Amino acid sequence: MSKVNPKIDIVFKKLFGSDGNKKLLKSLVNSILPENEQITELELKNPYNPADYVSGKLSYLDIKATDNSGRWYDVEIQIAPQDFFGMRVMYYWAKLFSAQLQSDQTYIELRKTIVISILNFVYFEDEKDNKRYHRNLGICDLLNKENYPQFDGLSLHFIELKKFDKDLQNITTTLDRWITFLNKAHEYSNDTLPKELAQDDDIKTAIKEVETMYFNEKEREYYESQEKLLRDHLGYQKTIERKREKEIAKQMLEDYEPLDKIIKYTGLPKEDIEKLK
Repeated sequence: MSKVNPKIDIVFKKLFGSDGNKKLLKSLVNSILPENEQITELELKNPYNPADYVSGKLSYLDIKATDNSGRWYDVEIQIAPQDFFGMRVMYYWAKLFSAQLQSDQTYIELRKTIVISILNFVYFEDEKDNKRYHRNLGICDLLNKENYPQFDGLSLHFIELKKFDKDLQNITTTLDRWITFLNKAHEYSNDTLPKELAQDDDIKTAIKEVETMYFNEKEREYYESQEKLLRDHLGYQKTIERKREKEIAKQMLEDYEPLDKIIKYTGLPKEDIEKLK
């Protein structure tokens, strides 16, 4: 089984943001980009450096890179919701986009900037399409939804890990495999990797990397603090979900709904429902 959790930002950065693992980052990014934007080469602009943790620079865990066509990327993972997250993403994009120009350069030298946010929580609440785990936002005409090449400098990708519910036998794409890896790496080792994932050499390499990943004292201290934050967040989520389930069950009881139906819709055990009567 994996020794460390790739959802923890320091593991994610060390895995995908190290010079020796650029092939993994390219695979992940290409799995998210549309077919007409696939990349062949990547250059890391802020490769992983353990010295950052010694000097206390624990906030720079996003991955910045450029590709063979000059486009810029900012890739990050978030384990818990943040206030004004949308504005935060826009700020990251604007900062990276504007930082491309030196004082003697003109706007024609600006290149498309792509922010990829991998989220361990549900961010987009959409009753019509609440199972869609990949969204790509850009600038379009709000009246006719038309896109214009003059405004193609912005692209925001969101991957919501919690919305992914495919079984192994239904995995068909590279993105499916990367999401499954991020969600379930703790369940697998290189020897127990299911065939649906083992067919991908990059996934096999990633599993080996997280199995053998080494932390110094400062890195380990930071990792454990983030692991605790993830556990606390999951516990909070469970508490909220449980409260909501009980409220639904109580309302269904008041509406004289049958017990088996309440169990089906809330997932609560019979004993807990009977205590609400």
